[in-house]
Amino acid sequence: MADGAGQGGVPLVAVAHGSRDPRAAATVEALLDEVRRARPGVPVRTAYLDHSTPTLAQALHGLREAVVLPLLLTEAYHSRVDLPAALNEARAREPRLRVRYGTTLGPHPLLSATLERRLAEAGVPPGDPDTAVVLVSAGSSDARANAVVARMARSWGRGWWAVTPAYASAAVPAPEQAVALLKRAGAPRVAVAPYLLAPGYFADKVRRATLEAGADVVADVLGPAPELAQVLLERYEAALGSPATLAAS
Repeated sequence: MADGAGQGGVPLVAVAHGSRDPRAAATVEALLDEVRRARPGVPVRTAYLDHSTPTLAQALHGLREAVVLPLLLTEAYHSRVDLPAALNEARAREPRLRVRYGTTLGPHPLLSATLERRLAEAGVPPGDPDTAVVLVSAGSSDARANAVVARMARSWGRGWWAVTPAYASAAVPAPEQAVALLKRAGAPRVAVAPYLLAPGYFADKVRRATLEAGADVVADVLGPAPELAQVLLERYEAALGSPATLAAS
């Protein structure tokens, strides 16, 4: 029998970007295991936009209804273009499928809490006035996505010596440039907080480049933190309250 609400809840299909690095998929699965433990009555499936399987069409196959949630941290090209295109393709193959499409993980206050958790694990107390933080996102060609990260940095400035946004690609400043600027400005200590979901190319590049530029601490990626699982479930509940769309037959 196909999955559906009769099994205890509308299936949640979480769509990640995908990576050639196997650590990324392992992190996504660990995060979704957190969701399964928190809400055992909800069937949870994984899908990827690129590099990994299953695809969204494969993950939705056989379902009568689903909530599709992007495992993405900001609204940018992947959430605005790639994922809707993949969803339209999947729905064309499953004309009776009813879909609710949720919003990205960020922005959300719990993501700042997760960043602080990772910094604390690296030995940096929250809001330390002697620490300047570089908030590093992957970066996007979409200026709106980069602006979201900049706003996060401004709103997260409680107590810190400073909080500066940086971008691993497609925008400036680069993480190592932000570290160097803070060092020249006299910051007693510079900590790097990767606003990245999983380990992989960007996370490795950020760690290497910022340490070479003089960063004192580089925190871990967000990973399968319980706060992220809570955000995902909030997005799921919000999507359940929106109308479902039905593919044209």
